[in-house]
Amino acid sequence: MPDLTDQEYDALDEYWTVNTPKLSGNGKSGFFAQNTGQVVFIDSFSADWLRIKAAAKNTTPEAVIKELVLAEISKSA
Repeated sequence: MPDLTDQEYDALDEYWTVNTPKLSGNGKSGFFAQNTGQVVFIDSFSADWLRIKAAAKNTTPEAVIKELVLAEISKSA
């Protein structure tokens, strides 16, 4: 994030003071709190491979993973 001037800091402080983020009230407001079952950590080699495959197919890494999982399921069925 670029360094801000004093005026920009004050404006940002004022904005977040007036526009407080709304919480859902269920204790699971943030993205990671709501999607804990979807967050998976992988090594950098696998992440790079997924990104390359996705770029080659003009799709997302998630779509590549889904395709791989569906292929495994169909092989075992």
